[in-house]
This record gives sequence, structure tokens and C-alpha cells, in this order.
Amino acid sequence: MSCTVMPGKLKQLDAGKGEVFGVSEDDKVYFWHLNQWTQIAGNGSHVTVGPAGIWVVNKFNLIYRLQNFEWIRVSGLFKQIDAGGDTFLAGVNTEDNIYCLNQDKLTETAVTFTQIEGKLMYYSCGPLGCWGVNNVYEIYYQKNVTQTSCKGTRSVRVSGSLVMVEVGTDGSVFGVNQYGKVFRSYDAGFLWIIAENGRVIRCP
Repeated sequence: MSCTVMPGKLKQLDAGKGEVFGVSEDDKVYFWHLNQWTQIAGNGSHVTVGPAGIWVVNKFNLIYRLQNFEWIRVSGLFKQIDAGGDTFLAGVNTEDNIYCLNQDKLTETAVTFTQIEGKLMYYSCGPLGCWGVNNVYEIYYQKNVTQTSCKGTRSVRVSGSLVMVEVGTDGSVFGVNQYGKVFRSYDAGFLWIIAENGRVIRCP
């Protein structure tokens, strides 16, 4: 595999629907456009892009949705957020409680999130379902999630141990174990990776 080191450094990135967004160490938000990182006004600690749109949470856990290149505040508090599901939003708060938002609520600003049973520190969704890891690195898969029932029916323990799991918009699932510090997200024919030193790497 021939990989390319991209310009700039990031602490977190997400790829979805052919778009790539990232957050730098100083909480600036960028997107990849015309072979360079372009900054968007506003700060964030975790950004996500996918069928549910482009969303960010900041260091105060406030939630924002990108609309016409302007961040619109949405009710709720998340430490991590994911827009990769089948046009629904999901995330976890600082207590590791899991929540989601059905498709019909995505454009509203005063929303009530649906709580999902269990505790996870990271939760990521794709077209075939949602995956998450808890604070002891156990892996779970949420079954039967849909646009109108983002809660799904039940979670199933999956063998293995991960500190983070990501699902691409094509359904691909990637994970990072407790011995590695590589964050990766795959979309539009590329695997995007953040190395330990913050360098962004793109692989075919």
C-alpha cells in the first residue's frame, strides 16, 4: 500500500460521503478542499461528517450542526458525536450514556435525544448498524437501527478489545486497540489515518 503524508497536523478527523473534516490541537476545525485544509470559523474538539450532515462538539460538550457554513447550536451535551448512520445522529456524553436522534429531528435545534441502554465511551454508526466500545474496551454492536428507530433493538457483545471503533459510510469497520494510537477513517476510496505525531496520512 502506497500512502501519502498530507500537509498539516490534526488530533481527530472523520471522513464520510466523500468529505473529510478534522480538528487541530488548538480546536480549529478544517475540511479538505482542493488538495488543502480549509478552516471553518468556530472551534471544536470532535467533528463528524456523514449522511446525517456535518456536526461538531466543543470542549464544553456543546453540540453544533453545520448549515450554510455556519454552526447552529443544538440542544444537548456530547463528548463524542457521529453522523455516519443511515441519516440519523448518535453520540455519547461525559457519563458514557448513549443517545441518538432520528432522521426527522435532524434539522431542529431544540431536540430530545433518545437514550440507548448501556454505557459506551465511543459510538459509531454506518449503513449496517452501530458499533461502540466501553471503558473496559469491550466491543458492542447495536442491532436493527434505522432512520426512524435509531435506538435499535438490542446490543450484542463482540469478541475482542478496542479503545475506539469507527464505521465508514460504506459499512467498513475499523478499530484501534489499547496498544496503538492510530485513528483512521475510510471513505471515497481512501483510508485516512492520524499518526501519533499528529501527521495526517492518506492511503489508497
